[in-house]
Amino acid sequence: MKQSQELVRQRMVRWGLGADPQVRMLDLASEVGELAKEVLKSTDYGAKPFAPSPCLEEELGDCFFSLLCLSQALGIDGETALGKALEKYEMRYLGSGGIGHQTP
Repeated sequence: MKQSQELVRQRMVRWGLGADPQVRMLDLASEVGELAKEVLKSTDYGAKPFAPSPCLEEELGDCFFSLLCLSQALGIDGETALGKALEKYEMRYLGSGGIGHQTP
């Protein structure tokens, strides 16, 4: 992932994309919305079983790109963040057999 984040950083510089975290966050939210719309369309808004459309891969790629742009803007290494999340979920799973939040 470090290589991917570096490629995104280079593109951000080359294309003049700002590193303002608020803008990068809004961009990510927009891209996730577009992905959600494609998932809904692939089920005809719940009328039929899910069937992946050709657009899903492109929209998911846009989400990854936007997420790595946000990571770059925040000064956070994406691979390190993912590793910590995996450790957290592993501990939850080992503790309860699930990965959801624990309730007291």
